[in-house]
Amino acid sequence: MSLELFGTWLAALLTLCIFSFLYKDNPFYKFAEHLFVGVSAGYWLCYNYWNMVKPNLIDNLEAHNWEYLLPLILSAFMLMRLIPKVGWLSRWAIAFMIGSGAGLMIITYLQSNFLEQIKSTLVSLDPTGLPWYVVLNSFLIFVGVVSGLVYFFFSKAHTGVTGGVARVGVVFLMVCFGASFGYTVMARISLLIGRMYFLLHDWLGLV
Repeated sequence: MSLELFGTWLAALLTLCIFSFLYKDNPFYKFAEHLFVGVSAGYWLCYNYWNMVKPNLIDNLEAHNWEYLLPLILSAFMLMRLIPKVGWLSRWAIAFMIGSGAGLMIITYLQSNFLEQIKSTLVSLDPTGLPWYVVLNSFLIFVGVVSGLVYFFFSKAHTGVTGGVARVGVVFLMVCFGASFGYTVMARISLLIGRMYFLLHDWLGLV
């Protein structure tokens, strides 16, 4: 038996083990689940070591860049969580990581998310020379953003005009959540189709 054929059979059997959960929880499903988690953890451990730890830390220490001793020490502090008596040292590393990460990401987040979202909302409602669907799309964006913001404006009771606009915002929010959920379901259906195609085409050769 060739390695390719062995891999196909192994992948098919593990896929069936995962699908067996549709009947009920069973040892075959647990075996496949634990194997997947273990292999994934091992893969990402090796990947992070060779692509992050070694080039960014070990290689720099071997080149006598001693300023990289600080991240080495902080990394060691993170592992102190495994020792209850000195576990408090990990708080220093966590505080440094969260603080520096927040400082580095705030500019990127403001530019890529916050400002871009505002820029995309500032649409023109002038219908001159524009197709009707572009004008309708701009109008829906305007109404959706304004009504959505009014819904989250809790300093005034949602009564009268404010309440009506807030209810329109709820409709837009529900449509957004529904579309997001539908996109997630379709992504999972796509994965299911891929697995079924593998079983029927690569394994059984029926299609």
